[in-house]
Amino acid sequence: MKKIISFVIRKVPRPILQILSPIALSVLKLLYSGSKVQCPICDSQFAKFMPYGRIQTRENALCPNCLALERHRLIWLYLKEKTNFFKDPIKLLHIAPEACFIDLFEKMDNIDYITADIESPLAKIKMDVHDIPFDENTFDVIFCNHVLEHVTDDIKAMNEMHRVLKPNGWAIMQSPQNYSLDTTYEDTNITSPADREKHFGQDDHLRMFGLDYNKRLEKGGFNVKEDYFAKEYNEADANRFALPVEEIIYYCTKA
Repeated sequence: MKKIISFVIRKVPRPILQILSPIALSVLKLLYSGSKVQCPICDSQFAKFMPYGRIQTRENALCPNCLALERHRLIWLYLKEKTNFFKDPIKLLHIAPEACFIDLFEKMDNIDYITADIESPLAKIKMDVHDIPFDENTFDVIFCNHVLEHVTDDIKAMNEMHRVLKPNGWAIMQSPQNYSLDTTYEDTNITSPADREKHFGQDDHLRMFGLDYNKRLEKGGFNVKEDYFAKEYNEADANRFALPVEEIIYYCTKA
């Protein structure tokens, strides 16, 4: 199963994958019946989550019901426990929207919900994050997860999100990180898909963020709080939700 999933993720274009995955998983999830793990997003329980990953396939990662990965489950719990997301009226810009969130967010009465992406068939607005087509101070909240490693100029994209965020608004902008790197690794001379995969972990990545990710977000204009939220869970709950316990949540605000 791990080899099949790795092959599909690497070879099938992402827009097609986003359309076909729910159909395939509606059958596969029957193989994972049980109650050892629980997805906090859809509340489904399974014997374990499905494996996922392009090169190094992770065990116990993908929810067979809603397609949530470890980072999505962590973000969902963070939103519930640490933010006003489920309470206050919010105008939300969701860039590269994740399938596990879209239907839930659309049904929330307190949210004015806008999805955008340069190529995803799940998004309602086609948009380049380097040039966001909205006025400044438009949104209360912005989500932009696992995008900034793909873009030509991550700082410019951050500046654009800062521009359209309202004063006192906040954003979640998670990206893959190598915690053993002090500084972000990028090299514009690395251009071939094979070399990018070798150096940055994926053939369409342009950089690998290091421990200076917060400093790059600050260059984009944000005030940044690093929250080690996952470590607040005891081992039993972290295992039950299959959380990425090392991941840092970057809570970004506009003063």
